[in-house]
Amino acid sequence: MAKEVVTNTGAMYNALTNGSKIVGKIVADSDFRIDGDVEGTITCNGKVVIGQKGYLKGSISCVNAEIIGTVEGDIVVTETLSLRSTAVIRGEVRTRTLMVEPNAVFDGTCSMKDSALASE
Repeated sequence: MAKEVVTNTGAMYNALTNGSKIVGKIVADSDFRIDGDVEGTITCNGKVVIGQKGYLKGSISCVNAEIIGTVEGDIVVTETLSLRSTAVIRGEVRTRTLMVEPNAVFDGTCSMKDSALASE
């Protein structure tokens, strides 16, 4: 009997759709997209996307992040954080690279030092 071979094509991701809500802690090994509401923490070994209707009250810790919706809380991104034009951020941000489109709202603090990320 042949063994099944599972190949990760990089297309796998998790999603929380609009109209859904999670209260608690999310831990994901692959990319995660939020189009609903989350109250709690997200820890991800991939990319976190907060969609246009997505809302997070809590914290994010991930490799890359793209914020299109709203985040109220702390964000720690080891590589690149992208704030799209509809993004609203209220809180502390620590990242290596920050990209901000015109009209994005960022109300908080930002640290882009490698030493700040190493403390995580």
